[in-house]
Amino acid sequence: MTERASETKLGTPPDQPDRADTVIVGGGVAGCSVAYHLTKLGITDVVLCERKQLTCGTTWHAAGLVTQLRATRRMTELAKYTGELFATLEDETGQATGFKKRGSLRVANTPARFEELSRGASMGRNFGLAVEQVTPDDIKRMWGPIDTEGLVGGYWFPNDGTVNPADVTMAYAKGARMRGARILEHTPVKRIIVEGGKAVGVETDKGIIHARRVVICGGMWSRDLAAKIGVTLPLHAAEHFYIVTEPIKNLPKDLPVLFLGDECSYYKEDAGKLLLGCFEPVAKPWGHNGIPEDFCFDSLPDDFDHFAPILEMAIKRVPAIGEAGIQLFFNGPESFTPDDRYLIGETSEVDGLYCACGFNSVGILSSGGVGKALSEWIAEGRPPMELADVDVRRMQPFQNNKSYLYDRSTETLGLLFDMHWPYRQFATARNVRRSPFHDRLLKEGAVMTEAAGFERPGFFATGGTTPDFGYSYGRQNWFGVCGEECRAAADSVVMFDQSCFTKFSVSGRDACAALNRLCANDIDVAVGKVVYTQWLNVKGGIEADVTVTRLSETAFMVVSIATSQQRDLAWMRRNFLADAHVFVHDMTSGLPMLSIMGPKSRALLQKLSPADFSNAAFPFGTSQEIDLGYARVRASRLTFVGELGWEIYVPAEFSADVFDRICAAGKEFGLRHAGYFALNSLRMEKGYRHWGHDIGEEDTPYEGGIGFAVALAKTGGFIGRDALLRQKESGGPTRRMALLRMTAPDAPMLYHHEPIWRGSELIGSVTSGAYGHRVGASLGMAYLDVPAAMTNDELASLKLEVEVAWKRYPVQAQFKPWYDPAGLRIKG
Repeated sequence: MTERASETKLGTPPDQPDRADTVIVGGGVAGCSVAYHLTKLGITDVVLCERKQLTCGTTWHAAGLVTQLRATRRMTELAKYTGELFATLEDETGQATGFKKRGSLRVANTPARFEELSRGASMGRNFGLAVEQVTPDDIKRMWGPIDTEGLVGGYWFPNDGTVNPADVTMAYAKGARMRGARILEHTPVKRIIVEGGKAVGVETDKGIIHARRVVICGGMWSRDLAAKIGVTLPLHAAEHFYIVTEPIKNLPKDLPVLFLGDECSYYKEDAGKLLLGCFEPVAKPWGHNGIPEDFCFDSLPDDFDHFAPILEMAIKRVPAIGEAGIQLFFNGPESFTPDDRYLIGETSEVDGLYCACGFNSVGILSSGGVGKALSEWIAEGRPPMELADVDVRRMQPFQNNKSYLYDRSTETLGLLFDMHWPYRQFATARNVRRSPFHDRLLKEGAVMTEAAGFERPGFFATGGTTPDFGYSYGRQNWFGVCGEECRAAADSVVMFDQSCFTKFSVSGRDACAALNRLCANDIDVAVGKVVYTQWLNVKGGIEADVTVTRLSETAFMVVSIATSQQRDLAWMRRNFLADAHVFVHDMTSGLPMLSIMGPKSRALLQKLSPADFSNAAFPFGTSQEIDLGYARVRASRLTFVGELGWEIYVPAEFSADVFDRICAAGKEFGLRHAGYFALNSLRMEKGYRHWGHDIGEEDTPYEGGIGFAVALAKTGGFIGRDALLRQKESGGPTRRMALLRMTAPDAPMLYHHEPIWRGSELIGSVTSGAYGHRVGASLGMAYLDVPAAMTNDELASLKLEVEVAWKRYPVQAQFKPWYDPAGLRIKG
């Protein structure tokens, strides 16, 4: 077999060196791609250590599908690069890859699935992908063996294809060796060596290799290897099934790859036979108690009963399968992460330790882009592009818990082909992180969503609303109560549980200078002031979007979003100067936060506290310690909803009593609980940016429309200042954040990546969206290619359209908020 000939193809294995620039752990498609791309960048002192033989873990049995459309622009660009690389890799290395550009068909059985595919196709067109809508008749013409009964339609992606996974891995390895990399098979890495918080080498069964950096590409072995040194790489193996039929008479050669998400299946023609694979709704985790030491090109036991429902649907859809015998029933392990997105980048815990693993069955099609991106990250010391969706720093330490991973992996495999609904919630491994108010909120009707493991209310099921999620691309079942929550914020007062927000204490005699070096705004302010600011990278891109409260001359509180907890902690650790006298403490678990918002928030809080909440005594953007009930709490006058309000930070042991007192006193003022769907709607009307959606690593504050939070003239400068100066000196940004308002009566909901057109010119795309209940319209935010000098009136005069699910709708755009643009309600 090709995959077992690796030692012969690569020549006699070299002796293990005692040092290298970079050591890669794992010889699957990811590890070999990283070696290939590092050497292509001129980093040739690379050693790859493979425990057995190249491809022997999961790569060898992959289906070899090469598709390009992914969930975001950058992920799609990386997948496109992979396909383009496969087309040339054989010519470069002399090693066959088996790449065939045969295209793919994605087919819908239901109108809902067709809308999902249509939205994805529009998004792909936004990214420059070739894609065409097809009818059932077109599908039958392009894929003859199919029975089209019940099909609604689909989409054709002509540039997709297939590849031989083992061969393409050998091509990566050969290319790397041609430029000087050393590949050591039968060289298991026993541990990663860490000194002073930095990876400095590995220990194999043959001794130690000292290195400047280490890259974990160990597939399903990665979690346990990293856990030995306290590093979080959450992934778990699950069984993945496919069959290969006997030869089928008159089967057309090189059929497109066929995806039938509603039937959990995919089809690939291979030498006159059909490969039928599946991603079933309830998967079978594997390897929970450890992977056998001698695992090498192994398959797992058959489970025909588990596969039978898929086969039954397949025989109806492709009758030729029922007439042919089964030549191969295959079951092999693949690793899955808790959120179905792979892990790439420098780990939060250890400097110089990188990873590329947990590929959720998309390792082959991701390999080229991942190898390129990670190699550039290693070479430059920073990500080459926006990679937040797959950045390993998004993961939380608890997610390495094996029981959690086991339970979640029963779901994540199937989610690859399940409907990708807006606001889709995980069903497994829930109730992990709960605020002190959790049980009280459930009694009030809270229907929980999850972020970074935190349970937090999405909405409150009142007035007969079903306490569950009725998923749709349109108005979901909670639309009405969400509107009530939003209107209560505008008319009276609401309370949000925002305990999930990350909170850091930063203190020490150098705390002010150290933080000011990270912050684009000036945080050297009076005690009690709250500063909205961003942390930037050297290119001026936004790494974090935070508030900084000055508590004393030497102490600050930094508040950020829940999903950035580990990322932000690592950013501070890596960017505070080594000799700075600074101490960082994560207070998130011990400091719940309630947000009291609305025009009656002042009266409500005044009833509970002797503090003076007037504008004169408690102006916007300030923070005070106050008495509230029997507790001493911190109140900060801020807002993320565009109404008068305060954030109340309560030590955990006092939180239940404070919550109860607010609820009791709130009855007089019509207090209503509100969830995160309302929060999203309210912030959309005000144009408040959300890191990871509207602003991120590739967006400067000037592009994002938050240049007001930049203090170029402050003493000492800050990381990213030079890049912002260059942007200003060059005339300012030519790509700017705008706020959108749908105008058609039948306007659909906006979510993300919908293209924005000006006539035949594509000028931007949506970053996030929600319905604005205070203004009564479907809203969004988008980056548009418009000049820096364009005024709000000039933008508003443009005739623009947004493309949603293959259709265009008129849309208004402006730079100002749709709700209370002067901000009078905030300061009322």
